[in-house]
Amino acid sequence: MLSLDIPAFSVAVPCYNEQAVLPVFHERLCAVMNGIGRSWEVVYVNDGSKDQTLACMENLAQHDARVSVVNLSRNFGKEVALTAGLDYARGNQAIIVIDADLQDPPEVIADLVAAWTDGVDMVYAQRRAREGESIAKRFTAWAFYRVMAKLGNRIVIPPDTGDFRLLSRRALDCLLQMRERHRFMKGLFAWVGYPSRAVQYNRAPRAGGKTSFNYWSLWNFALEGITSFSVVPLQLGTYIGFAISLLAVLYGGWIILNTLLFGSHVPGYPSLMSVILFLGGVQLMTLGLIGEYIGRIFNETKNRPLYFVESYQAASLHNTPNIHTNIDP
Repeated sequence: MLSLDIPAFSVAVPCYNEQAVLPVFHERLCAVMNGIGRSWEVVYVNDGSKDQTLACMENLAQHDARVSVVNLSRNFGKEVALTAGLDYARGNQAIIVIDADLQDPPEVIADLVAAWTDGVDMVYAQRRAREGESIAKRFTAWAFYRVMAKLGNRIVIPPDTGDFRLLSRRALDCLLQMRERHRFMKGLFAWVGYPSRAVQYNRAPRAGGKTSFNYWSLWNFALEGITSFSVVPLQLGTYIGFAISLLAVLYGGWIILNTLLFGSHVPGYPSLMSVILFLGGVQLMTLGLIGEYIGRIFNETKNRPLYFVESYQAASLHNTPNIHTNIDP
C-alpha cells in the first residue's frame, strides 16, 4: 500500500533566471491545484540561475510545505533540468510539466486533469494561438513541427506542442529509463507512446524576465531534434551524392562526344570553378552532417551523469526521500 505522504500529483518546473515571475506563478499554480482537490507537490529545479531564482524558491519552500527545491550544480540546459524535475517527482498518479514564465497558463492544468482518464496516459497542451511572438518565430515553429513529422521515422510529434503536458506514472517510469545525453524531450515524450490526447489553449506572452532562447539557440534545438530521431539527413547526403555522380557521368560523356565531333577546346574558367565549388560545398555539408551524428555518439559513449545536484530541499509533507531509482547521482 502506498504511503499517505506520497502526493497524487507532482508538478515539475525547470527554472532559469525566473525570479521576476516565480512568485506570481506559484500563486496561480496553488489556486489551480487546490481546486483539483487531490494531494500535490511542486518540484522547482534551479538550472544554474544567475539571479535570485534560488532564493525565491527557498522562500516559497519555507512558506509552503508542498514545495521541493532541486538546485543543480551548474546550468545544464532546460532539457536536463526538466529531466531532473521528473526524476524527483513523486506523484503516484500523474506528473505535470510546465514552465514558470506564464506563457503556458497554470489554469490550463485543470483542463489537462479533466481530459485525463483511465484510458489515456498523456494529455498534451496544444497551442491554438501564440500571443506575443513574432511572425518569424511562429513561422519557424510551424515549419519545424511539419519537418519533424516528415523525418520522424514513425515518431509522431504533435504539431504546435511543447513540453506542457500531463503524464501518468506509468508513462513517466518508461520515460525515465531513457538516459541519453542529447535529450529532445518533445521527441522522447512521443517515443514512449501510450494513448494520448490533446487539449488546446492560447499561449500567453511572457509575463516577465527575458527568454534565453534566441534564433541561434532555436536552430541548434531544431538540429538536436532532427538528429536525435531521424537518419534522413544522412540518407539525403547519399541521394544527393548519387544524383551528382550521375550528372557528372552524363556531363563527362557529353564532353567526350563533343571532343570527338568538334575537337578539343579549353572550357571556360568560371564554369569550371562553379562546378568545383559546388561539389566541394556538397562534400563539406555531408561531412558536417556525419560529424553531427559522430559527435552525438562520442558524447553518449562517455556515459557521464546527466547532472549533479548541489542541494535538495524536499517538501516537508514527505517523511523520507523516495527518489526514482533511475536518478543520476
